[in-house]
Amino acid sequence: MASHLDWPFFNPSHRALASELREWAASNLNNIDHHDTDRACRQLAGAIGRAGLFRYSVGGKAFGGEFEGIDTRSICLVRETMAEFDGLADFVCAMQGLGSGAITLEGTPQQKEQYLTGVARGELIAAFALTEPDSGSDVAAMQLEARRDGDAYILNGQKTWISNGGIADFYVVFARTGEAPGARGISAFIVEAGTPGLDDSQRLEVIAPHPLSTLTFTECRVPASALLGAPAQGFKLAMRTLDIFRTSVAAAALGFARRALCEATNRTLNRQMFGGTLSQQPLAQAMLADMATMVDRSALLTYRAAWLRDTGENVTKEAAMAKLTATEDAQHVIDMAVQLFGGAGVQVGNIVESLYREIRALRIYEGATEVQKLIIARELLKEARA
Repeated sequence: MASHLDWPFFNPSHRALASELREWAASNLNNIDHHDTDRACRQLAGAIGRAGLFRYSVGGKAFGGEFEGIDTRSICLVRETMAEFDGLADFVCAMQGLGSGAITLEGTPQQKEQYLTGVARGELIAAFALTEPDSGSDVAAMQLEARRDGDAYILNGQKTWISNGGIADFYVVFARTGEAPGARGISAFIVEAGTPGLDDSQRLEVIAPHPLSTLTFTECRVPASALLGAPAQGFKLAMRTLDIFRTSVAAAALGFARRALCEATNRTLNRQMFGGTLSQQPLAQAMLADMATMVDRSALLTYRAAWLRDTGENVTKEAAMAKLTATEDAQHVIDMAVQLFGGAGVQVGNIVESLYREIRALRIYEGATEVQKLIIARELLKEARA
């Protein structure tokens, strides 16, 4: 199962990290109580932070990071392993990275000290607020307004489908500051939970329970020092952040698929059928072959994108290919695992039933499958014109 670690995408430090992750996950993620999702996420954040594993989620050694920047391969290994063991643990790791990634990229030293240090320790919970009720895939159409008022900005509008909404300690919020139409008039801000005028109490329930909410901003005043990066550069910052963490979504899908393949393989070896085991049936063997092939091709695209990004390449196209392939393949792999389990596969509490619910959202968030296809085509055409 771990033979991909021998690929040339990785160096010895990545292999050591993978071993550390598996050892920790095997000892700490077997009995997570998901009934109170908020409480579970807070406990997981604390435990993962105490274990030092959020050091890969932030950049800057002075702020608790393992590296000065973000090593995409490490982030991917963290998410792949966490997803294989527990979907909520993956969610927590994903949001600590995504929610603070823009601060790593463009934060001032003061902002980094104030927020990244706590994120790395698991003492602060981060969130990334980009999506709005009428602008999901079309980010440039966002309407949340941030108007300058002396030494402050006043925010009015909504964000929705915000992961960690309701439990986050701060939100990286993208808002229209109006310097120009479309993508050129968007800026980013750090807004702390509890700021007057911010209501994050409207919770959203989804197929695989995670903390999610709609954020409503009503004359929400934040100091000018909350501006993250340069004015009117928020869209570029959001896209740079997503270019890093979109590949990690592929890694999470890969972790889910690996777990499904492992569970399905063991099921076929142990399930008695027609005087033998299910593993002796040619159709079951064909399904396992398809599943294994999908897992490996997803891994190749995922870690190619991560490696290219870590070596300084632009990976917009490669990250989109990885997310597209890994999430769609994982859906197919998990569906086949459910089929091989038969009736037990749809019983609540069965691991493949849980995986079936967990995987579906990954084909939508951080750019739906259809959006990834548009990104790939756009980049391909750009290369051809050049």
